[in-house]
Amino acid sequence: MTQPADEHALDQRAGVSELRVAGETVPVPCAPPPAETDLPLDRNQAILQAAKQVGALLKKTGLPFALAGSVAVYAHGGVQNLQHDVDFCIRPEDADAVAEALRAAGVSVYPPPEDWLLKADCLGQQVDLIHALGHEPVSAGLLDRAEELSVDSVLMPVLSPTDLLRGLLAAFSEHHCDFGAVLPIARTLREKIDWARLRRDCGADPMPAAFFYVLERLEIIPATPAQEERR
Repeated sequence: MTQPADEHALDQRAGVSELRVAGETVPVPCAPPPAETDLPLDRNQAILQAAKQVGALLKKTGLPFALAGSVAVYAHGGVQNLQHDVDFCIRPEDADAVAEALRAAGVSVYPPPEDWLLKADCLGQQVDLIHALGHEPVSAGLLDRAEELSVDSVLMPVLSPTDLLRGLLAAFSEHHCDFGAVLPIARTLREKIDWARLRRDCGADPMPAAFFYVLERLEIIPATPAQEERR
């Protein structure tokens, strides 16, 4: 027969609460929950968290902006295969006010050597605040065309698919022409892109023209009548 002291010891080893006589009104304390382990976020989730944090801060400024880059592609229905940073578009005239608002919220903002963006660090992730996209200043018209979308449950303006792809095509040059990085985006968002407008805006330039040709040969987009005649 175990003694009361032994019963108490057994209860402690079993991790259960102390037993009490039936009818007592003293509440029975619950065993403490196991300590939660702080697991590191995977890279995609870390980038999403930074996008939501900065997006929420930008909304508070009341200044126009739009999410861009791989997180914007994800918001439009692309796969969650995010790249190395978060991109936002802002107007050049708003750059100082945006930087001041983010710094006031504890976000580190600094100007890089490139003069077309600001860089920030949020939750350990790099955030680019772009005020010139495709060698052109970010305009009010570009931001007006942005769509209000949910980015992992946070609503914010997101560049339209057509403007997203146009910015990528405009960045092509003899020194940087990575079709492989842009092809999955064009394939994923092809139903949402105004291809006629893209051809009109940048189809005369050699690199975008070559990209359109690749898309046609892969049957991602239809060939133009002129291209059909050449075949």
